[in-house]
Amino acid sequence: MGCGSHIAPSLLLAQVLPSPAVWCQAQSGTRSYGPVFEEQPSHTLFPEGSAEEKVTLGCRARANPPATYRWKMNGTELKLEPDSRYRLVAGDLVISNPVKAKDSGSYQCVATNSRGTVVSREASLRFGFLQEFSAEERDPVKITEGWGVMFTCSPPPHYPGLSYRWLLNEFPNFIPADGRRFISQTTGNLYIAKTEASDLGNYSCFATSHMDFITKSVFSKFSRLSLAAEDARQFPPSIKARFPADTYALAGQLVTLECFAFGNPVPRIKWRKLDGPQSSKWIGSEPLLQIQHAGFEDEGTYECEAENAKGRDTHQGRIIIHAQPDWLDVISDTEADIGSDLRWSCVASGKPRPTVRWLRDGQPLTSQNRIEVSGGELRFSKLVLEDSGMYQCVAENKHGTVYASAELTVQALAPDFRLNPVKRLIPAARSGKVIIPCQPRAAPKATVLWTKGTELLVNSSRYKLLRDIFPLDFCPQFLKDQWEFPNAQHEQIFYPSFVWLLSLCRVTITADGTLILQNISKSDEGKYTCFAENFMGKANSTGILSVRGPPGPPGGVVVRDIGDTSVQLSWSRGFDNHSPIARYLIEARTLLSSQWKQMRTNPVNIEGNAETAQVVNLIPWMDYEFRVLASNILGIGEPSLPSSKIRTKEAAPTVAPSGLGGGGGAPNELIITWTPTLRDYQNGDGFGYIVSFRRKGSQEWLRARVPHAESLHFVYRNESIAPYTPFEVKIKAYNRKGEGPESLTATVYSAEEEPKAAPYRVTAKSVLSSEMDVSWEPVEQGEVTGVLLGYEIRYWKDGDKEEAADRVRTAGLVTSAHVTGLNPNTDYHVSVRAYNRAGTGPPSPSTNVTTTRPPPKRPPGNISWTFSGSTVSIKWDPVVAKADESAVTGYKMLYRQDSHSAPTLYLASKSHIDIPIPEDFTHAFVQIRVTGPGGDGTPAEVHILRNSGTRAPPATATALATHITVTTALTTDITVTTALTTDITVTTALTTDITVTTAITVTTDITVTTATALTTDITVTTATPLTTATTVTTAMPMTTDITVTTSIPVTTETSQ
Repeated sequence: MGCGSHIAPSLLLAQVLPSPAVWCQAQSGTRSYGPVFEEQPSHTLFPEGSAEEKVTLGCRARANPPATYRWKMNGTELKLEPDSRYRLVAGDLVISNPVKAKDSGSYQCVATNSRGTVVSREASLRFGFLQEFSAEERDPVKITEGWGVMFTCSPPPHYPGLSYRWLLNEFPNFIPADGRRFISQTTGNLYIAKTEASDLGNYSCFATSHMDFITKSVFSKFSRLSLAAEDARQFPPSIKARFPADTYALAGQLVTLECFAFGNPVPRIKWRKLDGPQSSKWIGSEPLLQIQHAGFEDEGTYECEAENAKGRDTHQGRIIIHAQPDWLDVISDTEADIGSDLRWSCVASGKPRPTVRWLRDGQPLTSQNRIEVSGGELRFSKLVLEDSGMYQCVAENKHGTVYASAELTVQALAPDFRLNPVKRLIPAARSGKVIIPCQPRAAPKATVLWTKGTELLVNSSRYKLLRDIFPLDFCPQFLKDQWEFPNAQHEQIFYPSFVWLLSLCRVTITADGTLILQNISKSDEGKYTCFAENFMGKANSTGILSVRGPPGPPGGVVVRDIGDTSVQLSWSRGFDNHSPIARYLIEARTLLSSQWKQMRTNPVNIEGNAETAQVVNLIPWMDYEFRVLASNILGIGEPSLPSSKIRTKEAAPTVAPSGLGGGGGAPNELIITWTPTLRDYQNGDGFGYIVSFRRKGSQEWLRARVPHAESLHFVYRNESIAPYTPFEVKIKAYNRKGEGPESLTATVYSAEEEPKAAPYRVTAKSVLSSEMDVSWEPVEQGEVTGVLLGYEIRYWKDGDKEEAADRVRTAGLVTSAHVTGLNPNTDYHVSVRAYNRAGTGPPSPSTNVTTTRPPPKRPPGNISWTFSGSTVSIKWDPVVAKADESAVTGYKMLYRQDSHSAPTLYLASKSHIDIPIPEDFTHAFVQIRVTGPGGDGTPAEVHILRNSGTRAPPATATALATHITVTTALTTDITVTTALTTDITVTTALTTDITVTTAITVTTDITVTTATALTTDITVTTATPLTTATTVTTAMPMTTDITVTTSIPVTTETSQ
């Protein structure tokens, strides 16, 4: 269908639309577009007096139709007349015989075609020049030898900048730059840090201008340097060539700082950054600091230091980095529908922050009606065709300007499926999901409807679809006569009489018109048509949906050629459900299991065109059913109906019985055991076992046939079989078809005999009132005919018969045992026997033991506690044992901070104990019980609270009534915390502190007499007046303090 076949727009719309040829242009083969610059003018420097006769400023734009060009100078359009010095070559501007007075300025290229207009960046044309130095003679310079001197260059007018050198006496004797001499490339001045005799002569400044294609140099009149008598004195540096306090530079450029000083000796120059590390980008010699490709990280304060043997001088200045505008986000060509909204954004970086302005077709754009301009943002409301054109955003600061361009195309198109038709054939998987896009080209966006055959899938009488309200995966539900959207935001009330019939989840149409069908079934096959319409016209596109799925079940499964381990199967093909059958699988189950298992076949992979295969690796004499499944790329289909039941033919056993072992039994017996063979491995009727055995070392095998598949042991009796004789045994199965393979040989021992020897040196010791430890010497292994399993301890009360004894058995070769459950204060007889699988051996001689009396039954009583600082003192009434109880040797206390922490065990020999507590202590759980030879008694439990119990009284401890005398070298502290009523006398070298802390009066003297200097402190702290003397007598000066602290004034003397 061509463009002309669409429905024409209304008369009203035709007044604002171009001709049909314009809005149909997008559907033609040729695509038009606005100008895009491929070359823009650049800043140009033209030397005055150059032999060149013209200047060319380049401009070229790609456009369809091709662009035409205009040029502006200083914002005013140039008139390109035939006889003018300005002419246009393609898009380039050529200026003949350029003149500074007329042609110096800013130029801009303008490119235009039918789609719009764009302007290039501005480029300057400047004229380079260098005039001659002044003809006036320069004054001579006289300086004392050894002092510093500066020659001023005073360059003539010029553009652009110059490079400088100095001549000495004649051309080309240029002065080299070294540590003693420096030429500033900023001012051109020459600096000599310390003059020497070799510096005598005439000096001239030599300036050079480097322009695009010529170089020009000029030099000044000579200035004579003469030296007075040498001054041999040295003097510190003085910096003469200084960089500015603030140096501005553009990011990415080379930054140069100059620093040079006079001094004797010649100063050395050092550079440092005061607010950051030295950069790897630093280059240059001592008087210069150069930073390549400067960035914002190079901003900061820099210091130049000049230093020699007499001193130093410094100079500081800042480097401040600015940046030209650079785009972070720009606009791009955009196609938008008529009547839609559009937002464009341009973001630029730079320092200072750039401003952004907008152009449309080369002209400034401001806010008006539907268009809003706000800095870097441009917004359109309800686009019209007249909004089409070329747009530019311009970011600028004082360092430069950047342009970004894009074309806006406002479209008005009737729906057209030629570029994106609905797929002609649409395959879908059964029970799967299919997505059918409907994406016609249309402007404005078309309204989309779907039909299946003649059934309308949207806005039908059966249901409605609310678009752009719910997410794609939200599923409304059908009712018989109406439906609702269940939504948590708008609660619906459904009455029980309503019946849910069908979920709309199967059919979903998204906001962009895409049709989504889920849980595909065969009934969904058919033609699906997308209808698209807008005010420009309408169109439709149709696709055919075919439902594919895994194959249907094969039919007619027949079993033939039945063997002992294989059968031949045949079947008929089922329906392939529009996807070719790739392969077949065969499954089987036995009468012993209801579970189907995949079987091995010949061939291994059964191709999709096969209808017969052999099933292998079957079990002989087993009942089977078989079924066949087909598969394709979409999965495995339903299985066929099971075949009729068959039984494979019999065969001799192929597996030897497992679990071969034995041993034990009565004397003169050999018992052989095995695990009965399962039905799966019997392979035929008349199943049984053949057992072969012989004495180890014998050559002749004895055989015995054991019928019945359920048999699990064989007993061989012979009077000649000695106890615990090793036999070699093996086994195999048989049935009516023959015998199977033999098992590996195993070693089995004949019946054992009870041990013949008894343990000796049996001892028994009471441990607690109800426990004892028993130990013995073991029997020799040679006296045990068989495997010694352990020992049996028998114990009985005095007066009872041994037959009534209690018994405890040990496992392994241990020679001691712990016996519990005894009666307290009771006499017992104890004997020990060895045992094996045949029984127990003779008893050892019995020994006697008496258990201890039981611990006191009464728990500790009258438990109390007091808190004192970081401890809690707990005490209780002592427990006294009765005559029939064991003695009390101490107490055990379990202390637990809270119900979740692990308890701590404390032992106390007296009826009290001190327990450390943390500062935040609130409560604790305590159990106290007696302990002694009879064990632990009954516990008493208390819950200790911080604010319960009794507290410690004020410090009124018993007065210290003994005399403290120290006559040996004292290496520890003397600390007294009670009432002090005795003297403390020390007559030896004192290397420790004396501390007296008491709550009552100190009524004794403290005397310290040493033969050496006193190097420790004496501290007395009391709550009442100190009424005694503190006397210190030393043979050397005293170097420590005597401190007395009381709650009221001190009434005694302190002497030293």
